[in-house]
Amino acid sequence: MNSKISWILQIDPAVSKTLKKIPQNYTRRIIAVIETLPQDPFAGDIQKMAGKKNVWRRRVGEYRIFFELLTGEKIIHVFHAERRTTATY
Repeated sequence: MNSKISWILQIDPAVSKTLKKIPQNYTRRIIAVIETLPQDPFAGDIQKMAGKKNVWRRRVGEYRIFFELLTGEKIIHVFHAERRTTATY
């Protein structure tokens, strides 16, 4: 199977900083999900964030990855990752 990457992936430095602070088993899972986003950003457990233009979130266990899709430029900007709690949103 030859998968063609058609989206450009941009990761905010704050995400890398956050990933250093969480358990490694989640870090590996989150990185794996982020790496698959360019193939199909709409795959998986995603949801558009209400009241936000082009902002989506994807669930990875207890954590959420937030990203912006710029469809005209085909850019995925991952800007935030956090643990889901009762006060997250």
